[in-house]
Amino acid sequence: MNNVELIGRLTRDPDVRYTSGNNQQAVATFSLAIDRPPDRNGQKQTDFPRVTVFGRQAENCEKYLKQGRLVAIQGRIQTGSYKNKNGDTVYTTDVVANRVEFIDWGNGQVQQNQPQGQQVPPQQYQQQYQQQSYIPPNFEEVDGNVPY
Repeated sequence: MNNVELIGRLTRDPDVRYTSGNNQQAVATFSLAIDRPPDRNGQKQTDFPRVTVFGRQAENCEKYLKQGRLVAIQGRIQTGSYKNKNGDTVYTTDVVANRVEFIDWGNGQVQQNQPQGQQVPPQQYQQQYQQQSYIPPNFEEVDGNVPY
C-alpha cells in the first residue's frame, strides 16, 4: 500500500509547466510546510515535502493556491534519482497528489453576493452566514412535510 495524506501550508506559489507533445498536460509542483509534534525538549521541527499534481487539478492549483495557503493532499510517495552537474546521483522523494483540497482562502472569503474579486474578512463572513440561511442558486426550499 502506498498512500499518504498531508495537511500543510504552501512554501511558495505553485510552479506549473506543460508536458510536450500533442496531449499537453499541466504539471504543478510546490512544497508544503508540515509541522512535526515537538520532541522531548519541546523543539519543533518542520518537513518540506515536494508535491506534484497533474492535469486539471494542476491548473486549479496554479489559479487558486498561493504561498501560505493551507491545503490537504492525498496521494502516493514516489522516489527517483538523477545525475547532477557533477555526475553525482541525487535521490528524490516526492508526493504525487491525486487529490488536493483547498482548506483556506488566505485572508478573506469570497461571498456569493459580493462583486467578483471583492474579499470579505472571515469574521464578517461568518457573522453574515450565521444570520441568514443560504440557499444556492437554482435550488428551491422544500416543504417540511416530505414523506420519508
